[in-house]
Amino acid sequence: MDNNGHDAATSVPIGEVGSTMTNPIRRIRHLSDAIPTGTVSVGTGIAISSIASYAFVVVALNSLFVIGPGFFLPLEQEVARALAHRRSQGVGGRPLVMRAVRMAVILTAVLVVGVLAATPWLSREIYRGDTIFALSLSLSLVSFCLLHLTRGVLAGLGRFRAYGELIAVDAIIRVLLAIGLAVAGVSSGGMFALCLAVAPLITLPIVLLRARPDLQPGPDAPMSELSVNIGWLLAASVLVQLVSYAPLLGVNLLSTDADQAIVTGFASAFFVARVPILAFQAVQGTLLPKLAGLAGAGKHDEFRRGFNRLMAVVVAIAVLGTLGAYVAGPFVGKILFKDFTMSAPSLALLAAGSGVFIVALTMAQALVALGDHRITAIAWGLGCIVSLVVMGLVSGLELRVDLGFLIGSAAAGLTMGIALRVQHRKMATTGIGALVDAIEHEPIEI
Repeated sequence: MDNNGHDAATSVPIGEVGSTMTNPIRRIRHLSDAIPTGTVSVGTGIAISSIASYAFVVVALNSLFVIGPGFFLPLEQEVARALAHRRSQGVGGRPLVMRAVRMAVILTAVLVVGVLAATPWLSREIYRGDTIFALSLSLSLVSFCLLHLTRGVLAGLGRFRAYGELIAVDAIIRVLLAIGLAVAGVSSGGMFALCLAVAPLITLPIVLLRARPDLQPGPDAPMSELSVNIGWLLAASVLVQLVSYAPLLGVNLLSTDADQAIVTGFASAFFVARVPILAFQAVQGTLLPKLAGLAGAGKHDEFRRGFNRLMAVVVAIAVLGTLGAYVAGPFVGKILFKDFTMSAPSLALLAAGSGVFIVALTMAQALVALGDHRITAIAWGLGCIVSLVVMGLVSGLELRVDLGFLIGSAAAGLTMGIALRVQHRKMATTGIGALVDAIEHEPIEI
């Protein structure tokens, strides 16, 4: 960590390979180098956030968790990618961030107006007459926008310690607000939803007063530097959320009265089976800026080697997560949750779906770093379709949603794997610098 709070730039790049590795200690170091700088800091924040998130599972099912990342994660990813690209070339990023702020204001205004217009219907049909729930949704759009924009800036600047603190502090404040409501005897779901909306507004000043991100002046940022890919990223982000939550949505939509015991305990099992995804999220926040930096610097050999080594780490997470779910998952689940009922084979199948999902996510991040946003959206769309088809054809509630998740994620991952292989061939023949430049300036119909 340098004096400005940046993660040390002198750490070994993910693409750097030692010429000799003759003992286990060096092999372990070699494997750890595949993990992007800042993963531990971000991972700590993710772990705290994940524990806090389970307390809001009912609120999450009422769309706040899904809507926030679905609309604003693309903004975070594009800001992080573009800022890291500028940083790798020694170019100041302040004009880029100001361009992103203007885009974020427009997007948020459109969404808030839409939600406010639909508030009477949302309150009546979705939130069972709770107007506070619908109003909390409007406020959450503003706070999630600010949160994800800030995360994108911190990631693009390499400030991963501050990035992790932002996630952790937000989660802690959420829990403290919820505890306060519980102590006060409040039972309204809308008030607990308000905790999710207000928490980022309290978190941001706390973290930013410590982090003080330094945005240097630089050349103007054309609209194409960010907006050309936002449409595809937005589509991909919404679709990836649908694939990610497909088992939970499927159980609730496909269940009958006879399946109520399964439905009741499925949320707990779903949380346990998502451990591989939670582990990956720590890598995800640091991966895209790292890959974009290598791409921007023209280091296509390091990009390829680093990505291959990172894939080995992700596959290991997926395999260990699946084995852990089969061996110890039910035991741990029954200790943590009273309503846990899922068997070891079913839990392992659900965890395997999570494992395949994070492999697909890793390939998606690499494609985004290379600028191929369109194929990413198409691949996740295909994953959604395959997941729906499998759930429609297979019988047995748990089996159909587990297989739908697994096979849908595999279809998306296979599609992106083929696209990534094609991109690697292009890098070998044209050089990554020319490739990224061509992709960034290619007019894309959105």
